[in-house]
Order: sequence, then C-alpha cells, then structure tokens
Amino acid sequence: MTSLTNEQVHAAIAGVQDKYLEQDYVSAKALKALSVQGDTVTISIELGYPCAGVEADIKQSLTDAVKAVGAGSVKVEITSQVAAHQVQGSLQALKGVKNIVAVSSGKGGVGKSTTTVNLALAMAAEGARVGIMDADIYGPSQGMMLGVTPGTRPQPVGEKLMAPIQAHGLQVMSIGFLIDDEQPMVWRGPMASGALQQLLTETVWEDLDYLFIDMPPGTGDIQLTLSQKVPVTGSVIVTTPQDIALLDAKKGIEMFRKVEIPVLGVVENMSLHICSECGHSEPIFGHGGGELLAEQYQSPMLGALPLTMGIRTSTDNGAPTVVSAPDSQETAIYRDMARKVGALLAKRAEAPVAMPNISIVND
Repeated sequence: MTSLTNEQVHAAIAGVQDKYLEQDYVSAKALKALSVQGDTVTISIELGYPCAGVEADIKQSLTDAVKAVGAGSVKVEITSQVAAHQVQGSLQALKGVKNIVAVSSGKGGVGKSTTTVNLALAMAAEGARVGIMDADIYGPSQGMMLGVTPGTRPQPVGEKLMAPIQAHGLQVMSIGFLIDDEQPMVWRGPMASGALQQLLTETVWEDLDYLFIDMPPGTGDIQLTLSQKVPVTGSVIVTTPQDIALLDAKKGIEMFRKVEIPVLGVVENMSLHICSECGHSEPIFGHGGGELLAEQYQSPMLGALPLTMGIRTSTDNGAPTVVSAPDSQETAIYRDMARKVGALLAKRAEAPVAMPNISIVND
C-alpha cells in the first residue's frame, strides 16, 4: 500500500475553491498548516472573512477532496482573521475599527437602513465584531430598529469621549441617542457633516472588524464630506428595481468613484412581491434593475430581497429579521451578502502597518 504524501494532500486542497473568495485555498494563502501521519490528515484553514454559516460546508468539501486521494481520517480546523484594508487617499484608519463600510442609496425609501442593520447583524452572526454608525442625521432610525429604549444616552468616557450603545451584540452610535425623538435637526450641511465626524471620532469603538455606516440618502454635501474625510474601505449601494431608484443609485456609485471608494456591490430591495394568501409572485417595482446596474458598473450583485411584511414589521418592533427569524429565507440572503462583503474586502490590499519609531540615545 502506497503511503499518503504531503504533496498529494496539498494538491487535493489546491483543487477546492472557496465560493466567496473565488480562489482555491492554496492560491488564497488560506492554508496555514498541514499534517499527514499515515492516512490521518489534519488541515488548518484561516480565512480573511467571517464564515460561521458555511464552515461545515467548507470542512466537508475539503474532507471529501482529501479522502479522494487516500486519506482515512481527516480533521479540518477553520478560523477567520479579519485584517484592516486600505482606505481612500491618505486618510488614517479610525481607532478601534479595522474596516468601515458605507451603505448608501441615491434616494430615500429604498430600504437602505433596513439593509444596513440586517447586514450588520448578519456579519455578526458569521462571527465578526460589528458596529453601526447611524449617519442619517435628519432621519435617524437605527435606535428604533435595534430596539434601543427611547431616551437611552451614551455613557461618557473621560472628558470628551463616549461609549457606543450595545444592541443585539452590535456597538451602535446615532445622533438619535443625543436628541429627543421629536426634535428636528434643522442644520445646514456643514454643521451636520461636522457633527457626524465628531460623533464618529469621539465614540470609543472597541476592536471592530467592521463598522457599517448608514449614510443619508442622496449625494449632497453631507455625503460628499463624509466620503472625503471618513476612512472608508468600501461601499454598498442599495436600490429597488424601479427606474427612478436606479437612476439615483447611479449617482451614488459615481460619487464613490470620484472619491476613490470602491463599490463592493449592489443590493436590490423589494425585488419581488409574494402574496401571503395565494403565493402569487409579481415584480411590482420592475424586474432585473439591480443586476443591470451591477453589470453596467462591473460591480457584484450582492443579493436581492423580496418585498415581505416580515422584514418591515421586525425592524419596527426592534428585532430585525436576522435576529427575529434566523432560519428564514430572508436571513439566509442577508448572511450570504455578509459573507460576500467580507470576502470582497479580504481580497483588497491590506492597510500598511505603521512602523515603530526607533530612537538611539547615547548615555
């Protein structure tokens, strides 16, 4: 009987492609350790994106591939290590945050905030440390969507800083936590963008892999200022299939391009309505618009969400779909989108590591 070799096992692993990285595990430099003892094989894989929802599938695919070349017993260990990746221009990363993802839309009413909160919760469910910054200063809604008790205020940290609110395992900050619910924000653009920058930088974020920013709708002064002054790793564009929404979404993509922030992909909300009584499906806002937009701008189509009552009621009740219906089809879509976003960021260049200052003193 011919004994199994490291080379055989290595080649078998090189034949297995990761669905989200779109590379085999050897080319992706995810193979961290390999041990072959007789017909017993131990494999250690480290991915650059959180993958709790597909960990079992990855283990099974690797096990099958290695057993096909003669292994009897296979042990696969899967871990993930999220790195900080490059941001636009010469901006420096935000303290306590590895990656910032801006979730934007060209117009209001397309489900941007709902997408942000469910995407953030999905990323946390995949195993990452996640936060949300509610930058929609004129219509902050993340506090309500996450079930934060009205009147909750951030706790001060020292003289100038404050701690984020904890909700469903997320670190959350919003201008809504600093004002009364009925108080309108009658501010001009420079005041609003300045306040948001201050809110972002004076929050003590604790070791986040990802911070999702729920951007205001549109492409005006606030959006442009934040895009130029906040170190963003990538952006996600939310739209509906409706022509007018797609027209505005294009403007959002162009804005990010102008400030050199990569568009990670497109999310299409309200793509299909399914009648809860008879099951009849109908694309009431049009069909295929998100895919056309993604194709036009050569950006990935991250996912399409149906128009369902549950997505709306769950956020209104402070327990978004990902936490209130973890086994639903909608949650599966959000978690798939989260893995895609994580993998797309993992393929980007890592942020340069700051070199220590070395001084030599003659005593």
